[in-house]
Amino acid sequence: MALVPSTTIDGPFFAEVDMGGDSSSTTVRATIVQASTVFYDTPATLDKAEKLIADAATYGAQLVVFPEAFIGGYPRGSTFGVTIGSRSAKGKEDFRRYHAAAIDVPGPEVDRLAAMAGKHKIFLVMGVIEREGYTLYCTVLFFDPQGQYLGKHRKLMPTALERVIWGFGDGSTIPVYETPLGKIGALICWENRMPLLRTALYGKGIEIYCAPTADARDVWQASMTHIALEGGCFVLSANQFCRRKDYPPPPDYMFAGMDDEPLPESVVCAGGSVIISPSGVVLAGPNYEGEALISADLDLGEIVRAKFDFDVVGHYSRPEVLSLTVRDHSLKPVSFASAENKPESTRKS
Repeated sequence: MALVPSTTIDGPFFAEVDMGGDSSSTTVRATIVQASTVFYDTPATLDKAEKLIADAATYGAQLVVFPEAFIGGYPRGSTFGVTIGSRSAKGKEDFRRYHAAAIDVPGPEVDRLAAMAGKHKIFLVMGVIEREGYTLYCTVLFFDPQGQYLGKHRKLMPTALERVIWGFGDGSTIPVYETPLGKIGALICWENRMPLLRTALYGKGIEIYCAPTADARDVWQASMTHIALEGGCFVLSANQFCRRKDYPPPPDYMFAGMDDEPLPESVVCAGGSVIISPSGVVLAGPNYEGEALISADLDLGEIVRAKFDFDVVGHYSRPEVLSLTVRDHSLKPVSFASAENKPESTRKS
């Protein structure tokens, strides 16, 4: 594995890794974006995403992966005024503003993201806050180089206080897309620690496993390496790099759980975005220095070599002993039995 010298671009740092793969296997240039949301300003965040995508495409990216909640924002440090048994008036107003910054799927922001993917001829994996009515979801959207929206994954299990502000996904949005680059899917942040959910992706043959996150701790790297080895897949984990000044100033936005209000330049999310091979080799990152574009050339032949050692849903499975059932349909809280569908004899005159 040869490290290509770093190149400074306007803003983010861009690191490239050459895996030295053989000519008989496909090589994919993958880029992960480590950057912050423009909080409460979705149009400005979309503008920022477009520039970052253009920069990545300039360096030959075929696949670009953004962090969790990049569009809409990850509300780090916010409590939304919640205590057991009550919610504050300010917390409700905070949620109203957060709801306003979310996007509808489908909707005009999705159309714009699709156009970005088409213009720059990339596969795009984008973390968003999705709005459906009055419920929000932490979601990943997928787009192809033809400018088509492919579909979405909703976070199945929000973590801790996230459960107060985000709805829960279901089995209908756990896709793996077969593309010319390989089979691509995603899980978000700590749902990557759910063994059965990972196994569902392995069962769909995932090859490029995207893991948008908000976890910048060192221990996250261990989880990403384990998943790469367990799944025999490339793992691309994208996180935001944020300073206090990337959020609205106090008292408009407060960081709870800290002894003192952070200074504007204080780092509140240190990134740690990383790309890992199926053999557990770190190809690029983790980066804790600032906003960055981090890229690696993925030799898909490495997947086959790794699966020879361990194929978790193939020769290393024991379905007569252990098996998994995934209910991959959505459940609706309200259904209507239309009169037009009832037999004639049951209709009232």
